[in-house]
Amino acid sequence: MIIPGPAAIVLAVFLYMTAIYLIAQAKSDYSTVDIAWGPGFVLVGALSLALSPQITARGLIASTLVGVWGLRLGYHILRRNWGKPEDFRYKKMRENWEGRAYLISYVRIFLVQGVLMLVISYPLIMINFLPQEGMGLFGYLGIFIWLVGFGFEVIGDYQLSDFIKNRKSENNRIMMEGVWNYTRHPNYFGEALLWWGIYLLTIPVSYGWAGVVSPIAIGYLLLFVSGVPPLEERYANDEEYQEYAERTNKFFPWFTKK
Repeated sequence: MIIPGPAAIVLAVFLYMTAIYLIAQAKSDYSTVDIAWGPGFVLVGALSLALSPQITARGLIASTLVGVWGLRLGYHILRRNWGKPEDFRYKKMRENWEGRAYLISYVRIFLVQGVLMLVISYPLIMINFLPQEGMGLFGYLGIFIWLVGFGFEVIGDYQLSDFIKNRKSENNRIMMEGVWNYTRHPNYFGEALLWWGIYLLTIPVSYGWAGVVSPIAIGYLLLFVSGVPPLEERYANDEEYQEYAERTNKFFPWFTKK
């Protein structure tokens, strides 16, 4: 039996997240899922492109952009987390779930992230399964927006890594320079913005407007669920961070307040 393209992608994501769960369970480290997040989109992009009824420039460009982002993000998190203990967020979840963590985590962390991966990559799937020739204004605008967002994410991650590696005093704990001078979370802002770029690439496709669910979903997750809130909560009682927060926008870049 031949599995229809979209169904094959759903099945592939399910198997991928299950495999990541088994690895995380064996390592007793649920933050393994963070490393797998970006490469999961690479899988969706490669499969949707391979199963597309017609490969177009739009599909190639969108799949390449998502692939570059996903591979870079996966490598960045792998390098950052290598040899370190489980992320504090997942450690807290494990403690809250006590003896049932092995079951609850599979559903609430790994399967839920698999569903979110499909929702966020929906524009990419549409582009490849409902091919549309030509790029048009929205296509080129989408590439530009993606580049700006990707730049914020890459530069933000690089500046933070460089700051942590080269800081000379434990009293200097908060990164406030570079793009971090304009937003407290430039990497998260960049990630949200680049998915708006992918959405713009989707607009000329049949029913492309429906792809707006992707940037809305990733924006909501980063702003209100798993991105910004845990970090803001972690530094809620940190005097240095609160002074930084008073003059620097939380998410959208802007000039610092005096």
